[in-house]
Amino acid sequence: MSAAFLILDDNDVFADTLARSLVRRGFRATVARSGEEALAAARREAFDYATIDLQLAQDSGLQWISPLREALPLARLLVLTGYASIATTVQAIKSGADNYLAKPANVDSILSAMAHAAEGDAGASAEGATPLSLDRLEWEHIQRVLAEHQGNVSSTARALNMHRRTLQRKLAKRPVAK
Repeated sequence: MSAAFLILDDNDVFADTLARSLVRRGFRATVARSGEEALAAARREAFDYATIDLQLAQDSGLQWISPLREALPLARLLVLTGYASIATTVQAIKSGADNYLAKPANVDSILSAMAHAAEGDAGASAEGATPLSLDRLEWEHIQRVLAEHQGNVSSTARALNMHRRTLQRKLAKRPVAK
């Protein structure tokens, strides 16, 4: 019997493409467009793997990690996001995710990350990665300090010794993945 794969992603093109690619590799793939739909599917079927998009249209994928972990205690959970940050990575892993992968991700990188998660090596998917740019390092630091201040922009700006409006402009920009 083939392994079952749950895909929680509201991006129709990405989710459908990933599902087709997984089916071609022998997996049974189920796509859920919302957290509620994914949880209902997880209660109906025992999935071996699940990908969870961090940025859903209605809410954050982070809030669905714990319920999906409870419903699928033996599954390997992988968080996918186009806006990776250290703060969300830590939060995802603490919530029960096995690994974290930045988009764009293809089926090979997803299966590789799942394999590393199975080996208990969540950091291995970063092997061979290029060093982060200065902009990216700044973004990661800002995200960490913002998380420490529970998302409060004013107190984060004070902690960073930065004008609040400057911080807001930096937060409005998304750094490139490097």
